[in-house]
Amino acid sequence: MNLSKAAKVTRVSNAVTAGTTDINSSSVDMQGFDAVQFIVAFGAITASAVTSVKLQQSSDDGSSDSWADLEGTSQTVADNDDNQLFILDNVRPRERYVRCVVDRGTQDAVVDGIIAMQYNADVEPVTHDSTTVGGSELHHAPAEGTA
Repeated sequence: MNLSKAAKVTRVSNAVTAGTTDINSSSVDMQGFDAVQFIVAFGAITASAVTSVKLQQSSDDGSSDSWADLEGTSQTVADNDDNQLFILDNVRPRERYVRCVVDRGTQDAVVDGIIAMQYNADVEPVTHDSTTVGGSELHHAPAEGTA
């Protein structure tokens, strides 16, 4: 298996400076995929910050079916978790659209970005999101030399 051909990568949130407002990532359409993993990258987190990450789903991308939390997906981010990654993996979501939410409260927390990796595709190879992924290469046992 080659991960770059088996998982669709999308940047669903750019970096967000220090603040206390919640961050809702862009949603991913799960049609054609069986699972999605969100990777949330944190920067500096101020002491006493109350921060967490969770997943939500909707059948129509929030148009008339409001976003609903997915039970058990919440992770607490400690105020000393500076420069850490938090990973939320959702296998077989029950609705078509999934997003990640970063709940930032009381003190500043910097988010360096959020990446979604959809996998268990119905059809491979997958195509990465062309608006957020600038390039992708696959190398199988390359010889030493100039890169």
